[in-house]
Amino acid sequence: MNNGHKGSGNNYNLLARIIHWLSAIVIIGMFVVGLWMVDLTYYSKWYNLAPHWHKSIGILLLAITVFRFFWKSVTVSPEIEGHTWEIAIAKVAHLLIYLLLLVIFVSGYLISTEDGRGIDVFDWFTMPGAGALFSHQADIAGDIHLYSAVVLISLAALHAIAALKHHFINKDNTLRKMIGTLK
Repeated sequence: MNNGHKGSGNNYNLLARIIHWLSAIVIIGMFVVGLWMVDLTYYSKWYNLAPHWHKSIGILLLAITVFRFFWKSVTVSPEIEGHTWEIAIAKVAHLLIYLLLLVIFVSGYLISTEDGRGIDVFDWFTMPGAGALFSHQADIAGDIHLYSAVVLISLAALHAIAALKHHFINKDNTLRKMIGTLK
């Protein structure tokens, strides 16, 4: 069994590619919706619905991310292409993306459950609430949530730019491996 870091495959497997692109779309969407919904007023029809969907999708993204770690550990991933320094930067960037996601998941949970209520995930199930663990929890976690999301989106943009640089300037297979067009 491969540790998921060094690979002999040409492409990322189909499930890894689906999870990658789905996560990217969801993260961008969650960022945009998160910025939009903080300005909603009590009288907006979206005042309750937008946060409900944001929290529900966030919990589902957490589950997908946990599965992604498992899947990465039991499947082969292709080698990262580029100079030694590019490979090192790519590995650090991926680690930071996952760490930022963890911070965003935890801070979102702390914002949502400060009052002790759980998070209803699309009315399918309720994730239990932790209650107030420290003073001004929702405010502090809210700031952490926002700033971590801004850094995550910035890092994701750099990730995308690097992939495009590899594709159009280096003319290597970095982007093709995640699209699945490499034979």
